[in-house]
Amino acid sequence: MSPPPRIFDRDLHARHLRRAAPRFATADFLKRRVAEDLVVRLEAINRTFPVALDIGARQGAFERALALSHAAAKVGILVQSDLSEAMLAPLRGPRVVADEERLPFAEARIDLIVSSLALHWVNDLVGALIQIRRALRPDGLFIGSFLGGGTLTELRQSLLMAEAQLSGGAGPRVSPFADAADGAALLQRAGFALPVVDTDIVTVRYRHPLKLLADLRAMGETNALFDRPMSPLTRGVVRRACEIYARTFGAPDGGIAASFEVLTLTGWAPHPDQPKALRPGSAKMRLADALGAVNRSAEDRAGKSGLPDQGAAFSTPPRLESDAS
Repeated sequence: MSPPPRIFDRDLHARHLRRAAPRFATADFLKRRVAEDLVVRLEAINRTFPVALDIGARQGAFERALALSHAAAKVGILVQSDLSEAMLAPLRGPRVVADEERLPFAEARIDLIVSSLALHWVNDLVGALIQIRRALRPDGLFIGSFLGGGTLTELRQSLLMAEAQLSGGAGPRVSPFADAADGAALLQRAGFALPVVDTDIVTVRYRHPLKLLADLRAMGETNALFDRPMSPLTRGVVRRACEIYARTFGAPDGGIAASFEVLTLTGWAPHPDQPKALRPGSAKMRLADALGAVNRSAEDRAGKSGLPDQGAAFSTPPRLESDAS
């Protein structure tokens, strides 16, 4: 079997995290928000987890969010791991410096594994998920959130346009991200049962695009593509990109918007006692009977006007906004 394509320079990403560690707390708002969401999901699960692992813990956002929740009583030992030793340095308790692509944990020893905003830097995401599933005990739970394809679309477009205008060509300056439609397939390929995937768009407001770039640097989320352009962005390209960003994605108050798409994958390590999907045609009751629906002919449904009934309208959830200005 051929090795997976090398999309990211993992050594460079580790250096970015080490550089970001001293200022990470100044730009960890997204990490904190996602960690809090993972804890809310745990609150709804009626289970205990004697041994838990946080992959990509950075500086302990999940641990702090868990401590403020009644879900803390469900978790026994929490081990925190990260690619960067510098990120883990301020933490206490069990800590492991570990590469998400080569997890050092024994098979079937962990009851709960969470990960927030780390796995989008993995070259072989299915391979990483397989390692996570193997580390879980049967019927163990995985909840992982990472950045999806809608992330930083405004910045991506602005940089491409600016570099094309001033340099006659453009290279990849923003990392590619997985698509939400692929989430369930990723879990199934990795052998998880009961896969669930959902997505959340977080829109962050900034006074200026340069503040966004500064936050990305402090997060350790700057370009680590293996085939990235070797030449850095010039001041002229950055200035032009800021102009395009403000003109195209600017708000009436003069600020700009930055989108972060967060994909959350939930899956369970297989266990014989888990619920199974019914075979097609094996249902004992019609859906209409279960819902108390009344059968009507096509003419009845059309009504006097001859037009079909309109179905219920489902609105998408509102975009959640943070102020990082």
